[in-house]
Amino acid sequence: MFIERDTVDDLLKKVFKEILDNGTEADPTKGKTKELSGVLLKLTNPLGRLSRTEGKGTIFSCLGELLWYLSGSNQLDHIQYYIQDYHKYSDDGKTIFGAYGPKLFGANGQISAVIEDLQERNSTRKAVVQLFSSSDLKAPHKDVPCTCTLQFLVRDGKLSLYTSMRSNDAFKGLPHDIFAFTMLQELVARKLGMPIGEYGHYVTSLHLYINDLEKVERFQNEGWQEKVYMPPMPIGDQTSNVLRLLKHERELRRSNKINSDVHSDDYWRDISLLLEVFNLVKSKSFAQLVGIERSIKNDELRSLAVRKIKSSQGNGA
Repeated sequence: MFIERDTVDDLLKKVFKEILDNGTEADPTKGKTKELSGVLLKLTNPLGRLSRTEGKGTIFSCLGELLWYLSGSNQLDHIQYYIQDYHKYSDDGKTIFGAYGPKLFGANGQISAVIEDLQERNSTRKAVVQLFSSSDLKAPHKDVPCTCTLQFLVRDGKLSLYTSMRSNDAFKGLPHDIFAFTMLQELVARKLGMPIGEYGHYVTSLHLYINDLEKVERFQNEGWQEKVYMPPMPIGDQTSNVLRLLKHERELRRSNKINSDVHSDDYWRDISLLLEVFNLVKSKSFAQLVGIERSIKNDELRSLAVRKIKSSQGNGA
């Protein structure tokens, strides 16, 4: 099956419909599912990674997971700050065996080698990051990578990214994967000094858990959303901006230090402000939120921040 759209909301609507209408029941390790096998998804505009829906329209856990990857970390407390249920996937209560960060940006991370290969010969077909490996089969673990490979490909002067997944939860995992991997695609493109192309996402088992079907139905009943896109990253190598963002995120998470002025450009400052909104909501420091969301320049990112604040104040979270 092949599904092509230009925003993540449009892609999710079609994916959910196909699984609900045509999926077959399966009973794998983590619970009963409805499943499609051998599915190829294409996001023609990787900037269409934002969801506007009530059901999936949150950027905060997506950003948290992306920054966990970029930091090269496998620490449970880091990702659990953003996604509380992650402790279910830890073998030792401290780390995540299947974490992508060490394989992407750790001491032996593969992204730097991929960039070097593309800089040397941008027509290469060997710019492949391997996340699932033979070592993941040698002993039982609560979590092993669902992503097999990420392949970067330059054609027609643009950098495309093609992801291969052994398994993908369409409701919880797919939106996060598309967000994180297309952000990574854009970062590599900026490093190479070229525009982004398309994003392809192949999944052997694309599924919905039976326990999530009511939430999926609510998502479907929201109707079609207006197409929205993230602003493009600034031109040029963004390494220094990423390092500043990671430092700011670490200070927020560990000591609640508010300091979004570490960035001079609007793009990265807006992302820092989103992290501050999340931190202040999580710590219930609502008085400090006054005016922060109004400082976010991008309309769509600001609306996500406002929604987060209103929902948290409304339910006392």
